[in-house]
Amino acid sequence: MLKRRGFIKAGTFAAGGLLVSASAGKAAEGAFELPELGYGFDALEPYIDAATMEIHHGKHHATYVLKLNEAVAGAADLKGKSLPEILGNLSEIKDKSLMATVRNNGGGHWNHSFFWKTLAPAGKSGKPSDDLTAAINGEYGSLAKMQEAFGAAAASRFGSGWVWLNEKDGKLKISSTPNQDAPIMKGVVADGELGKPLLGLDVWEHAYYLKYQNKRPDYVAAFWKVVDWEAVSKRLG
Repeated sequence: MLKRRGFIKAGTFAAGGLLVSASAGKAAEGAFELPELGYGFDALEPYIDAATMEIHHGKHHATYVLKLNEAVAGAADLKGKSLPEILGNLSEIKDKSLMATVRNNGGGHWNHSFFWKTLAPAGKSGKPSDDLTAAINGEYGSLAKMQEAFGAAAASRFGSGWVWLNEKDGKLKISSTPNQDAPIMKGVVADGELGKPLLGLDVWEHAYYLKYQNKRPDYVAAFWKVVDWEAVSKRLG
């Protein structure tokens, strides 16, 4: 088992077969940019540690942006398009290798950008709005039962991926996607178009391994302490 300090000093971190180096932290200039977090790396302590946040944002997310910009720069049909336009029409990319690159890295960029905006500094999480509370109670019975169902989905996601709370056809639905597949992708996500995402959780090991090792359920439980319920509530409807 690598010691935490030695692990960080190594300057590299395994991410689903991709080894992200410190030199990959800055994304190349292009159509897409690494967003600011809006809070410090240590703002989510003690629930999500500063070292994980720094690596997660500055290395992993930055690499998705870098690779996405490289792919778009070499594809005339994709230049000038927004990320939702690209991800919502992946099937139109005829080059299968290019489609896979855009799917993985474009999805990674969209998912992480959404994720950062779902988090609030510890102690400022708030609570769901009255409308969101009513929707949760109507579908799951209570917030606690929704969180239990969400945790079960996170625990059962084999390997790497994401867990989502979506709104579809006026109802809430918990689902998960593999790798960096995003809810806004059409025609490629396993259980179809998932609906409008309200909340998402990254369950790749790079999101929690430094602090929680292989204890994904502990990470999921801690996540609820730093959910920005105001932001999540505003996405409803």
